[in-house]
Amino acid sequence: MNAYYLACDVGGTQLRAALYAPNLAQAVQQKRIPTVGKESATERLMMLIADIWPSEGQVLGIGIGVPGMADPETGIVYKAPNIAGWENLPLQQQLQDRFGVPVVLGNDANVALLGEWRYGAGRGHHNLLYFTISTGIGGAAIIEDQLLLGEHGLGTEMGHLTILPDGPLCGCGQRGHLEALASGTGIAHYVAEQLAAGVPSQLAGQACPNTRQIAEAAHQGDALARSAFERAGFYLGMGLANYLHIFNPSIVIFGGGVSQTGELIFAPMRASLEKHLMSPQYLADLEFAQVQLGDDAGLVGAYVLAQQQISRQRSQSRLSQK
Repeated sequence: MNAYYLACDVGGTQLRAALYAPNLAQAVQQKRIPTVGKESATERLMMLIADIWPSEGQVLGIGIGVPGMADPETGIVYKAPNIAGWENLPLQQQLQDRFGVPVVLGNDANVALLGEWRYGAGRGHHNLLYFTISTGIGGAAIIEDQLLLGEHGLGTEMGHLTILPDGPLCGCGQRGHLEALASGTGIAHYVAEQLAAGVPSQLAGQACPNTRQIAEAAHQGDALARSAFERAGFYLGMGLANYLHIFNPSIVIFGGGVSQTGELIFAPMRASLEKHLMSPQYLADLEFAQVQLGDDAGLVGAYVLAQQQISRQRSQSRLSQK
């Protein structure tokens, strides 16, 4: 009888699910639906899982990557800011009750790093950092082959390192976080403020240009657009220096739309990183890489998460029988 792991990637825009055969990184089947519809997001997720459930064979377990704060031990989603009703939600228990198989969940950045570590850019590494730079900044860390979670699964919130105590307001409500300074939102807000102050730019006349438009202007030599990326890269390098001091990884993996701007942000990031490190030894043999799994990193990582959970349960069961 065929056996599968079922992986889910939950986002504010879409819900994705895939079936994986053990030890294969290529999905046997994959489906997606919009997150928002007539039903609640939880009901829609259950509909998607039921729809992709194999007609023949066994599902060994379900792994899920969720946006926001989630505790993998209790299976509770504390808060998913972009999904209505997902606050203190016992999602793991609800899905286990519905489908009758083990369910494990984790923060989407943690889950994506698991995928990249096992099957993507992080293969062969034992100490890894991951940054996804998009609307916000998320992150994760694997140290000595162990995903760092913290007491309640809330660790490694990379974007919420305080860089400027009196800096711009972050989406979380605090000021001066790395996310507020170096994310796509942070770049766009800075440009909008400068335009409102009368700084000349080809972007003038646009109330709030997005990161893609700012990147295009920067490539065309617009001084304000270039300064926005130089500023973001400077703060990103400062934040990364802190994380290198703490974790000393062998690779840093970047994902998210802002990372696709390439040297616009990475050149000033590297210059700032070198300036803020207490020793160049932190750069010895350090690799920088882009995600290899692309949009599938979350699904592949959820599959790895489910595999790990089932393996732990089997090991514990064998120990208890001895």
